[in-house]
Amino acid sequence: MKEYTFREVIAQAMSEEMRKDESIFLVGEEVAEYNGAYKASKGMLDEFGPKRIIDAPIAELGFTGIAVGAAMNGNRPIVEFMTFNFSMVAIDQIINNAAKIYQMSGGQWNCPAVFRGPTASAGQLGATHSQAFESWYANCPGLKVVVPSNPYDAKGLLKTAIQDNDPVIFMESEQMYGDKMEIPEEEYYIPIGKADIKKEGKDVTLVSFGKIMKLALQAAEDLEKEGISVEVIDLRTVRPLDYDTVLESVKKTNRLVILEEAWPFASVASEITYMVQQKAFDYLDAPIKRITTPDAPAPYSAPLFEAWFPKLEKVKEEIKNAMYIKA
Repeated sequence: MKEYTFREVIAQAMSEEMRKDESIFLVGEEVAEYNGAYKASKGMLDEFGPKRIIDAPIAELGFTGIAVGAAMNGNRPIVEFMTFNFSMVAIDQIINNAAKIYQMSGGQWNCPAVFRGPTASAGQLGATHSQAFESWYANCPGLKVVVPSNPYDAKGLLKTAIQDNDPVIFMESEQMYGDKMEIPEEEYYIPIGKADIKKEGKDVTLVSFGKIMKLALQAAEDLEKEGISVEVIDLRTVRPLDYDTVLESVKKTNRLVILEEAWPFASVASEITYMVQQKAFDYLDAPIKRITTPDAPAPYSAPLFEAWFPKLEKVKEEIKNAMYIKA
């Protein structure tokens, strides 16, 4: 085991797969000469050269379309968006082409492409650079959506995503690139569509994913000192979503709280809530609670942003509310 940062394991995952398969290439803004906007492709240009590590112009629609066409012709492109906010420029290529070409061609063409980059907020970056698009892309059949919360999961999931024959949306966070974790020296893969129970508990189930998992784990640790046992589930993948792991946990704890850094309407939390009440209603001892951002764009103002972002105290309060404990 050796300690690596999140950005380092992203580069490792891509490099390890590129050494095995010459059809894999990376394209995006500043991925080559600059070693990536967040240094997540550091050293890859030196190893693989400019034909496989490709600096693209500021034209997401263009280089995403090129990647989709390349994938349909036997390549395995990795597209880096400097932020998924910029993927909105290319969403037509992802939703109308990458996600649908296998079905529309009657199975003649696959689109084995990975679209990766940061999602959600990263501090004071303004409303147009602070949006969480997990539920947007997860709403589209034909796409897989992966949102890791730590370096270990990120590496194993990205390697699996690169080998997948379907288009995969792989969402990171600017605020996680410096996170460090011990990573095995030997090669490993993590299956897409399998949630991970980060902490076992018996009183209430807390479900989350992505960088806000840190808040979930901190809340569980704090409440443990108060005698409240919280089971924490990291979805890791929001499409396909591991309903079974969530349902089995709810059947054990009889309570559910969902924490998500996204707007509340049509969120991942909304989908989980529906499935739990549909398949485990008789096990619930309290209404399901969800914690999201307010239904408003992210503010730029530091005090307003602090009020907008989900808080640790709010998470603990809602867990206690689910247990009918006065917070």
